[in-house]
Amino acid sequence: MKEPLVIIGNGMAAARLVEGIVALDPHRYTITVIGDEPGLAYNRIMLSTLLAGSMDKEALPLQPAAWWPGNGVKLISGAAVKSVDCEKRIVRLPGRRRLTYSKLVFATGSRALRLPIPGADLPGVSVFRTLADTRQLISLAEAQAGVAVIGGGLLGIEAAYGLARRGARVTLVHLMDRLMERQLDVTAAAMVKTSLERQGIEVILEAQSQTILGDDKVQGLRLADGRAIEADAVVMAAGIRPNAELAKDAGLAVNRGIVANEHLQTSAEGIYAIGECAEIAGQCCGLVEPAYAQAAVLARHLCGDARARYVAALPATHLKVSGLPVFSAGDFLGGEGTRQILLNDPGAGLYRKFIVSGGSIAGAVLVGDTGDAAWYLKLMRERTPIAPFRSGLAFGETFCSAPSDSAA
Repeated sequence: MKEPLVIIGNGMAAARLVEGIVALDPHRYTITVIGDEPGLAYNRIMLSTLLAGSMDKEALPLQPAAWWPGNGVKLISGAAVKSVDCEKRIVRLPGRRRLTYSKLVFATGSRALRLPIPGADLPGVSVFRTLADTRQLISLAEAQAGVAVIGGGLLGIEAAYGLARRGARVTLVHLMDRLMERQLDVTAAAMVKTSLERQGIEVILEAQSQTILGDDKVQGLRLADGRAIEADAVVMAAGIRPNAELAKDAGLAVNRGIVANEHLQTSAEGIYAIGECAEIAGQCCGLVEPAYAQAAVLARHLCGDARARYVAALPATHLKVSGLPVFSAGDFLGGEGTRQILLNDPGAGLYRKFIVSGGSIAGAVLVGDTGDAAWYLKLMRERTPIAPFRSGLAFGETFCSAPSDSAA
């Protein structure tokens, strides 16, 4: 008889987990997936592309509707779980519906932070996190509204770029001295800023948002230094927070996220956590690569592989920011005892920086041409000595005499 497996959350991590279980042992579990968003699991990474008008929403779903029942998976969408009873192993849904489980997985993801500033509850204040958020932003852009975007991290930049591409007048406001400070150094961040400004986006750095102006709707954004930005709408893209309240109410150990070990096991027997809601070795992930790795490990574990363990890999970011290819990984700033290898060609829009420590690459930033990113990441993760090909390192794999087994 199949074991009942319930997965709370219908995002990218949950979908990858189901795919893994179906591939490994399709007859082991009766799987039910519960999502609070309506519709199918979709590729959240592509929301910025949808916002920019570069793709159709029909391409977002990770699997077609028929795939779920075709693989024996029951999908309950548009339903927020009310509570979990760990002792009785019951998940309570709206309308007095109940599901019993043998194994339970929290894949509840995270939500966008809303800054607690005056005016934050005005109509016209939104975030950029879900498909519904994206539809709202598309409507703003099509009305050629003036929009102030708060936050110069990846989400804020993607929102600003997409809105501008759709026709909105955009001002991007960031608290720090450079954009994407967690992924980029000063030079790389300046290149991204220039790229955004070429799209008609005004970028204001070292600016603290103080008050959203307006009485019954947004009329602008006031900064702490007294400046006022005219705006018909404000988008908050100042970070995310794990959705861990449901797990906490159920009695699970929760810090910033739901505490889980290397097997993705939480503090309660038979209950697991993956993705942005999980906290493993004191860290919460905000990227899809570790979430997918966790899903793969948990699929193996749930299908009987006791050796399956999640070990966090070197963090890396590989994406296009306002159409500009960007890659960063590891310790890209460096420090005492490290050396730098630089290639900077502003005319060609090319920048490559490598931090060398102990004879191997400890960190890297690439802007403009990221074609060799996978190779550089492999060198970093395997701590490959770069002495044999150091002189050609900044020019990429084809210019280096690295051993063939080091190729990506």
